[in-house]
Amino acid sequence: MADTSQPDTPMTYARYLALDRLLDCQDPQSDLDDEMLFIIIHQTKELWLKQIIRELQLARSQIQNDALVPAYKALARVSRIQAVMTLSWDVLSTMTPSEYTRFRHVLGPSSGFQSDQFRTVEYLLGLKASAFLKYQEDRPDAHAAMTDALINPSIWDDAIAALARAGFQIPYALLERDWSQAHVFSPEVEAAFLTVYRNPDTYWEFYQLAEKLVDLDDAMATWRHKHVLTVERIIGGKTGTGGTAGVSYLNSTLSKRAFPELWSLRTQL
Repeated sequence: MADTSQPDTPMTYARYLALDRLLDCQDPQSDLDDEMLFIIIHQTKELWLKQIIRELQLARSQIQNDALVPAYKALARVSRIQAVMTLSWDVLSTMTPSEYTRFRHVLGPSSGFQSDQFRTVEYLLGLKASAFLKYQEDRPDAHAAMTDALINPSIWDDAIAALARAGFQIPYALLERDWSQAHVFSPEVEAAFLTVYRNPDTYWEFYQLAEKLVDLDDAMATWRHKHVLTVERIIGGKTGTGGTAGVSYLNSTLSKRAFPELWSLRTQL
């Protein structure tokens, strides 16, 4: 029997949000104010990525069960979160090159390039590249989460499968394949969504799903572009701390699209 001699301690704001633990997670390696900003910006991004992963997993489950309309909510939330993440680059860009240079050495070889949650988001969207797993060999849980997202269908694969269940002609090879490999542009998928876009009243649920997915791709491209500008503004053409080519590497990612057929069909309309 529970001890009722002492009343339960009322919930407080700080306890509910675990503020003591949360605010103790910043461990700057210097005494510079700019390093604290750098840490908080990136920790905040990781918190938002955690929520994005939850929303994408929910949307995937709903699409798999042909509940397309309920999936809109999670997808819309993700695009709003992406917008907030993009705006955070404006805060980081208040740091000048001189200020960043004063503490950059304490980062060592660490880099946002190594973010497991960002790569998990890319995998969930369909941008598969197993090479990023090696950065999580010392973190079993992170490695497992990335692997799970890598080897299972992406949200785009799920949308394509939903098209097939609705009677659209989708090649079997797109429905049963090695999910760890990135999706390759399919004329049949483009043709199916062309039908959707030419008949939005008939295929309203797929039409809205497609637009919600384009929102995600659009927001991701915007985030990448702002990332490039911010990095170029702060470090110019220097090599990235993680050993990447810095701005030139980031520029090479700007053309990435998770849902290529939704972009190409616009030329056909």
